[in-house]
Amino acid sequence: METVLVAAVALIDADGRVLLARRPEGKPMAGLWEFPGGKVKPGETPEAALVRELKEELAIDVPPSCLAPFTFASHGYDGFHLLMPLYVCRVWDGVVRPCEGQEIAWVRSSRLGDYPMPPADEPLVAMLRDLL
Repeated sequence: METVLVAAVALIDADGRVLLARRPEGKPMAGLWEFPGGKVKPGETPEAALVRELKEELAIDVPPSCLAPFTFASHGYDGFHLLMPLYVCRVWDGVVRPCEGQEIAWVRSSRLGDYPMPPADEPLVAMLRDLL
């Protein structure tokens, strides 16, 4: 079974809210909410992948030094195994705006459970609540 490496980030604003993005129609698990990020390309570090993905998806610039490793998810899906490091980031340049038609929401940690997520993301919610 193939292992897919995906980097994700919990962007935390000045009010302590976490950014979630909704998977668009036409993608696997469409309609579910997740932490922003994406697949790590061959030869790319997870941090470099996040810098690239956040620029493409949300129009923000994130210095790699502002990505703090937090925890990770390891989850078996049909046909592949997902390994997903989750970073925390509180500093970025620019205003977050969805560039790929995705819906976004700034969510208080106590409300994260109200947003249906892919199975790999769900265990990360309790850890974020403890952090915040």
